[in-house]
Amino acid sequence: MKIGRNDPCWCGSGRKYKTCHEALDERIKKYAAMGHVVPNHSMIKTPAQIEGIREAAKVNVAVLDYVAENIREGMSTQDIDDLVASKTKELGGICAPLGYEGYPKSVCTSLNEVVCHGIPSPKEILKSGDIINVDCTTIVNGFYADSSRMFLIGDVSPEKKRLVQVTKEAMELGLKEVRPWSFLGNMADAVNRHARANGYSVVKEIGGHGVGVDFHEDPWVGYYGSPGTQMLLVPGMMFTIEPMINMGKAAINTNAADGWRVTTKDKSPSAQWEIQVLVTEDGNEVISW
Repeated sequence: MKIGRNDPCWCGSGRKYKTCHEALDERIKKYAAMGHVVPNHSMIKTPAQIEGIREAAKVNVAVLDYVAENIREGMSTQDIDDLVASKTKELGGICAPLGYEGYPKSVCTSLNEVVCHGIPSPKEILKSGDIINVDCTTIVNGFYADSSRMFLIGDVSPEKKRLVQVTKEAMELGLKEVRPWSFLGNMADAVNRHARANGYSVVKEIGGHGVGVDFHEDPWVGYYGSPGTQMLLVPGMMFTIEPMINMGKAAINTNAADGWRVTTKDKSPSAQWEIQVLVTEDGNEVISW
């Protein structure tokens, strides 16, 4: 439906459309006319939604901080799941992964060659030399926050340390490209170039996603692209940057038995960092990390 300039804005602010989102919509239309892929209103978070998402992020960050304080050699990945479940509940949140499309645990724990979606197990014990990604998503009052971190266990080889560090650098370089009226392709190119320059490969099939009012929203966020391509970034968009970077080749396998656990096909180590990012009027804001 066409909205009148004096009608209440579609964002729910209560302000007239002409003083709220009309100018933004008109600018988006100009990019669409030039052939660019542009976001629809469902991808643009309202001020009220952003405040709700920030509250969820406070819990998500606190839970990952708690994991960082307690993770150690000799504990199982099930122990990590127990830490996340108990701390999330204590802080008034809900673990979004539990039951999501049948996922059986409260968090994802991806060890060494596991790219993502590793399922916690009491039989999987952390050993010196391991690298592990802990991926946490929290719901608070219906809003979602999502981020993950890498952890080094005991005496980790220089090669694995470098993979973890370069992956973090790639994510940070991608973040620098997130600003209004730029494109997802700029971010993708920055991530991929840094990975390849260091001799690594980036997983193609799995990427980031919109998040905030649901677990997984549009847009899909990949790490293959050229500057000036893919979706236009506008203020209010929110998504994750979470490159999965392999020491070996990019090819992956999904475990046939559980349908979740993704590993590198060549069994080489993989690393991932994930942040949740808001596009602002003058740049970006990291919501969860």
